[in-house]
Amino acid sequence: MADNKNNKPGNGFRITSIIYILLFIGFGYILFKDDGSELSGEASYTDFKEYMEKGYVSDLVIYPNMNTMDMYIKPDSAKYVFGNRATQPQIKPMLTVGVGSLDNLQEFIDQTEQSGTFTGKVEYRKRSHTFTDILISVFPFVLIIVFWILITRRMGGGAGGGGGVFNVGKSKARVYEKGQSDRVTFKDVAGQAEAKTEVEEIVEFLKNPKKYTDLGGKIPKGALLVGPPGTGKTLLAKAVAGEADVPFFSLSGSDFVEMFVGVGASRVRDLFRQAKEKSPCIIFIDEIDAVGRARGKNPAMGGNDERENTLNQLLTEMDGFGTNSGVIILAATNRVDILDKALLRAGRFDRQIHLDLPDLNERKEVFGVHLRNIKLSKDVDVDLLARQTPGFSGADIANVCNEAALIAARHNKKKVEKDDFLAAVDRIVGGLEKKTKVMTAEEKRTIALHEAGHATLSWFLEYANPLIKVTIVPRGRALGAAWYLPEERQITTKEQMLDEMCATLGGRAAEELFIGHISTGAMNDLERVTKQAYGMIAYAGMGDRLPNLCYYSSTDEYAFQKPYSDKTAELIDEEVKTLIAQQYERGKQILLEHQEGHHQLAQLLIEREVIMAEDVEKIFGKRPWASRSEEILRDDKTAPENAPVVENKDKVEP
Repeated sequence: MADNKNNKPGNGFRITSIIYILLFIGFGYILFKDDGSELSGEASYTDFKEYMEKGYVSDLVIYPNMNTMDMYIKPDSAKYVFGNRATQPQIKPMLTVGVGSLDNLQEFIDQTEQSGTFTGKVEYRKRSHTFTDILISVFPFVLIIVFWILITRRMGGGAGGGGGVFNVGKSKARVYEKGQSDRVTFKDVAGQAEAKTEVEEIVEFLKNPKKYTDLGGKIPKGALLVGPPGTGKTLLAKAVAGEADVPFFSLSGSDFVEMFVGVGASRVRDLFRQAKEKSPCIIFIDEIDAVGRARGKNPAMGGNDERENTLNQLLTEMDGFGTNSGVIILAATNRVDILDKALLRAGRFDRQIHLDLPDLNERKEVFGVHLRNIKLSKDVDVDLLARQTPGFSGADIANVCNEAALIAARHNKKKVEKDDFLAAVDRIVGGLEKKTKVMTAEEKRTIALHEAGHATLSWFLEYANPLIKVTIVPRGRALGAAWYLPEERQITTKEQMLDEMCATLGGRAAEELFIGHISTGAMNDLERVTKQAYGMIAYAGMGDRLPNLCYYSSTDEYAFQKPYSDKTAELIDEEVKTLIAQQYERGKQILLEHQEGHHQLAQLLIEREVIMAEDVEKIFGKRPWASRSEEILRDDKTAPENAPVVENKDKVEP
């Protein structure tokens, strides 16, 4: 889709360029029209007679129709006529003199010529008001007006768009007109079948409203698209407009917010006025939480809040006394918990359409969309790519496809191969490989033992994520990483969380057991474990001494005190310490039971730097708790080349 032709950036550039040229010419004329080599002014008829008698006058130019004349002074006499103004030699000093009677003037000139005090030329000319004279008299005023217009346009550009300071309250929405050949449709939105079903009804109403109104039904006035970043909320809204083929007003919630009082509300009014003129149409407000935050929870506290005034106007326009027939409002946010309840009530946003991260089948569809324009090799398996990207959003998958194409081009390939996609996932999830990072032999051994500890525990814990690859090759800030293929669960049990926590602590436990000292390499592990433990105790109600209690509230955004007492806080701290200590000791016990295999795994890591799940299986045997994911990967021997990183070791200096 494209913006209106009237809003092309080139038009504003040309106008601004013309204004600058005019200003340059004007200032140049003012500066250089009088180069300082001439003196001019006015004189009385009495002064004229005096200068003539003293011999100061060189020439006379008389304008009979104007009753004026120009009296030119001799350069060496200019200092007597102009005084301090004649500080340097002048070329043609001149004074304008008013003439009462031309006969008397001619008689006086004849007398001075006879006496010898005037020996110059006398010339009669006819003067008219030429275009140049008019321009010279009017140009300064035109210059001031043009300069003022330029200043107001500049002021308007920062506060109210290109319309100038008087258009500061105008809507900044971009309008996509109907009938565009390159419009987005539902074919461009992969996955999200449930969300598309919801919005298809809006499209159907815009195309055939009589079908619903005959039965007494009313189409929802607004739909709120909710979901994590990158799930396709904005794309789905554009697809709705493309399918319905109606005008589409697109803007961000921050476009309403302004430092000037009343500007936001004015823009809301102007937006709905334009929408009513083009109805049926769709208004899409992206990141509506910028203006729709719950009132009374502003951290600025007190005073007249311009954002709240804008929200009040938006609420009034969406469901006030006026009718907005044919105008449907779509909005998107990933922070629905902080929106004002009045904005979410029925009659404004009647529906909340949730867009979740795509599952396995939806990821296949998303890959299909983004691979359309990429030249693929025959060895690229979309199913494999979808299995190895759990938790990826649509935007992440688009990034993987683009990164794979860039990697293939970097290696001068004609087509994008499977290895390019695997390297792209490595690059995006794990970071750039640091081939130049220098490590001592002791550091390399410590990292190998650390990563082998993770691999060993994940192999023998029932609910730990299936291991795919272990590496001690530095990537990003991570000195080593264990790669897993996590199962896509809808809910997580306490036993699953405890096994994951124990596996995460395996690196620190291996350092303490087999090296005799601990390092800063486990900082990322400890951070994740601590957050998980506090979540289990304080939010999920999984504590032994604080069972079935949740101290989390999604509505108290600016809570200034904890929702529990200091004594309860001590209990939570104690429970967290006990829980982590238990899993740490459990991990150490498992490592001691499989000490020989752990050492073999660490030595293999030192030698090869990267080992796969098959190498671990040769040391420990088949995993006792094989999952469906592992069976799939075992069938496809190429799969272990990659999987998402779920655990990194950051090297943090103490």
